[in-house]
Amino acid sequence: MKRIAIVGGGQSGLQLAFGLLGNGYDVTVYTDRDADEVGSGPVMSAQCMFESSLQLERDLSLDLWHEEAPEIASISMTRTDATGALLTSWTARLDNPARSVDQRLKISTWMRHFVAAGGSLVVGRVDLEELDRIAVDVDLVVVATGLSELGSLFPIDEERTRFDRPQRALALTYYEGAQEADQAGKRYFHIRGVGEYYSLPALTAKGSCEIMMIEAVPGGPLDRWGEVASGAEHLARCKEFLEEYLPEEAARCRDIRLTDDGGYLTGRFTPVVRHPIGTLPSGRLVLGMADAVVLNDPVTAQGANNAAKSADIYLQSIMARGDDPFDEDWMQETFERYWQGYGEWAVAWTNSMLEFEGSPGEQLVEAAATSPALAKFIVNGYNDPRNLYPAWFDAAESRLLIERSIREDNASQFDTRALRRALGQFATGVVVVTTRGEDGERIGLTVNSFTSVSMDPPLVLWCLSSESRNLEAFRRAEQFNIHVLASDQHHLSRRFSSPHAEKFEGMTDPDSTITPVLEGAAAQFLCNNVRQYTEGDHEIFIGEVREFTQFEQEPLVFHSGTYRVATRHPDFAI
Repeated sequence: MKRIAIVGGGQSGLQLAFGLLGNGYDVTVYTDRDADEVGSGPVMSAQCMFESSLQLERDLSLDLWHEEAPEIASISMTRTDATGALLTSWTARLDNPARSVDQRLKISTWMRHFVAAGGSLVVGRVDLEELDRIAVDVDLVVVATGLSELGSLFPIDEERTRFDRPQRALALTYYEGAQEADQAGKRYFHIRGVGEYYSLPALTAKGSCEIMMIEAVPGGPLDRWGEVASGAEHLARCKEFLEEYLPEEAARCRDIRLTDDGGYLTGRFTPVVRHPIGTLPSGRLVLGMADAVVLNDPVTAQGANNAAKSADIYLQSIMARGDDPFDEDWMQETFERYWQGYGEWAVAWTNSMLEFEGSPGEQLVEAAATSPALAKFIVNGYNDPRNLYPAWFDAAESRLLIERSIREDNASQFDTRALRRALGQFATGVVVVTTRGEDGERIGLTVNSFTSVSMDPPLVLWCLSSESRNLEAFRRAEQFNIHVLASDQHHLSRRFSSPHAEKFEGMTDPDSTITPVLEGAAAQFLCNNVRQYTEGDHEIFIGEVREFTQFEQEPLVFHSGTYRVATRHPDFAI
């Protein structure tokens, strides 16, 4: 049985610990506060968990507040200038509701459940000397906190870090007593040149409440919380801000009060990406996770979601390692699976919101006021920021998306996202299709629109969006390789479904004349590219199978927007 130590008892550390414990690992979590101290302490974040992250919690039986926590069914965006003049305002529904649970309540409860399930929880400060001692007795140390001197273990990755100083001064408030808002859900206000404000319903230990986050441009007119000495003073300054910049919100919040003495927090930090491998004084290596190595500004509410995603990807990577050691190459590969599969897209999107004016993203937000389809596209990017690419960053792609959304608004007889959800009830496999461009460049992408067409001759088909940047390359290709992914290759599905430019990084390919091959697939089909058809907004590719290989692997399954594994039906069990 492999022994794993996790330093940090927050969202990512405990989620990883539960996953490992449930799969037979000997897990110890080290934390500086026990459950009672966490539960009675100050608030920690304005966490808003979106559907894909909530599903990860459900998979581990950790979504304990599904019935109690208020639904966040929509996101509204309002933009004003510094004088209060309205620039843009619209609201769109999330495909699936988000929820926010006070991390004091969540983490303290998880701690107690972890111990009750047989996990080991050690309370006390862990410095570098203690961490070195811990590392002697375990197979892997994962550091899930960047607090104290542990943050120095992971040097800043200058290539992946955009800023060298804090971009916002933050003021977080948990409150009750507000009048009901006209629009339920998360309400986001961008005050041009001044900062941001958002509010959302949440669940705390006392029951339902609301959270407000104020993000002030450092040195600007909102940067006024530096000398706050009490909760009463903090709340008074929040009300002053609302009266000055958001009078309608001020009227709604005139009689608000803090949920408790610890219901507020202020501070500022620099968004940063660090190298994921730390070297202890003894030379032993530790692996950083979540906020320890990728620290985001909360403007896009991605912090807790990043933590959940990284914990899940680390869990899958640890389990796939088997009896092999957790060496340096494995550590780097594990982080890259998270970074390329999710982290870099959330980071780039968050950073872009801190430099919003004049960007293609601003163009999209402005256009969403007259396009419900576009508004819905944007708000559902909170659940998966990868879907915002490339339009959020590319002006030409942004214009194309606006045009397509307007056509969808005018032509659709029903909600296309609802249709997509209904179609998602049909479970499929997941395949990666690869080919080479005319210049020898390796090209690959993830699809689930793959099926057999004919046995004589042996024909298969798959579909590609007519707006894909890879469309012409596949049209011109003489051959393509279709890889049916195995259940342990979900990281490849994420990688090849992202706009990452180096999807094949680290993959061997000794012969540059052949169509790229991905190792470890459940099945592989080398096909001649015999025919294409344009139907609607997709291109249908027909391939004639020239060679195929089948391996004894369980396939990766995709259903209702999440990855699944195939299991034998109980009615047919032997």
